[in-house]
Amino acid sequence: MRLERTSFAKRLSTYPDAISLPAQPIVEGRLLRMVGLTLEAEGLRAAMGSRCMVINDGSHHAVEVEAEVMGFSGGKVFLMPVGSVSGIAPGARVVPLPDTGRLPMGMTMLGRVLDGAGRPLDGKGGMKAEDWVPMDGPTINPLNRNPISQPLDVGIRCINGLLTVGRGQRLGLFAGTGVGKSVLLGMMTRFTDADIIVVGLIGERGREVKEFIEHSLGEEGLKRSVVVASPADDAPLMRLRAAMYCTRIAEYFRDKGKNVLLLMDSLTRFAQAQREIALAIGEPPATKGYPPSVFAKLPKLVERAGNAEAGGGSITAFYTVLSEGDDQQDPIADSARGVLDGHIVLSRRLAEEGHYPAIDIEASISRVMPSVVDPQHMVQAQYFKQLWSRYQQSRDLISVGAYVAGGDRETDLAISLQPQLVKYLRQGLQENESMQSSEEQLAKIFNPQAGG
Repeated sequence: MRLERTSFAKRLSTYPDAISLPAQPIVEGRLLRMVGLTLEAEGLRAAMGSRCMVINDGSHHAVEVEAEVMGFSGGKVFLMPVGSVSGIAPGARVVPLPDTGRLPMGMTMLGRVLDGAGRPLDGKGGMKAEDWVPMDGPTINPLNRNPISQPLDVGIRCINGLLTVGRGQRLGLFAGTGVGKSVLLGMMTRFTDADIIVVGLIGERGREVKEFIEHSLGEEGLKRSVVVASPADDAPLMRLRAAMYCTRIAEYFRDKGKNVLLLMDSLTRFAQAQREIALAIGEPPATKGYPPSVFAKLPKLVERAGNAEAGGGSITAFYTVLSEGDDQQDPIADSARGVLDGHIVLSRRLAEEGHYPAIDIEASISRVMPSVVDPQHMVQAQYFKQLWSRYQQSRDLISVGAYVAGGDRETDLAISLQPQLVKYLRQGLQENESMQSSEEQLAKIFNPQAGG
């Protein structure tokens, strides 16, 4: 959708009445130069995080670009543009915006697709805002948060049965490219027992955004969802804002008492956007090209999800993490594992075998599962993983006929149950498996061996 360009003066006159700030003199600056992605201005009086408008009046038609203050040194202020800087020239005016970056919120957002600034991308016209809220949500005292004590039905059998998710948990979905993570997210969106779903498509290809909405999400899934999309060709600041915006939307509905499912694809693109910004303003790289601010931003974003205080709603969050070259020791993947409440790893080997969802049960874990399932269920899940792992360890010997039956009792059992284990882990794209059914089928696998 092509957004209509309006003049800076007209936009100033349409800010919501709910935003009232003390009258302060606006001190304009002048653009000195542009280095890489960074704009340098002098004479500007603006605080960190403030939004400004860069206006070039000298050309045949006025050019206006929004930018955000990212740093300063002496009398110079460094800004990062939100959109294209085509047409901006040295000496352009830099005018601070007289607002605090408040964003529209409300139930009218359901079924809509927005960009990182809250503007519709779906061509369905504007939205009626019920509230205007700042980008940064309220901080919740960790001691006041509701503990995670209830399981969440995500409609996927192997997750419900073996990696049970708790309401208010934050998990990472670790995968390389092309192993089915978007399809898995689409299944969760359609099947998960949640009041509202917030989907953040951060830094993905534009084609994938449309395909996810039309095919993976579907019409029924979209009705109870809000999608925030910032494709790969957006400016890094817009991608960063989109990730924070979809988190803010989830916080808004959680504070209304709703149980929210937050799906963000991907956390890696968020980190890469912050890396681009940090390197552009001169921050030195630390770990494999990532500056320290990247690893400070990750927990700040992730910690905003989770349960509210007693009597409030919840945000259960799934963040996809791209493992470059299927390397699970990638710095972003390693950092994400430390701040999340569990991780689900997708295996390229399983995907190549046509095994979907391609979840590597051995490498995956849900840290809150013992708190949300009964002891019998936990024992069965652990025994399932034990037998699956035993079969994988002996797989090469079994495939060449070198393993002799009777050599190991547990390996014999793993071989005999292998077809049932594989059947339990596989699931069709349109199949919805409830939590109860997942538990019953798990128990049924071991029923003939009860007590063993």
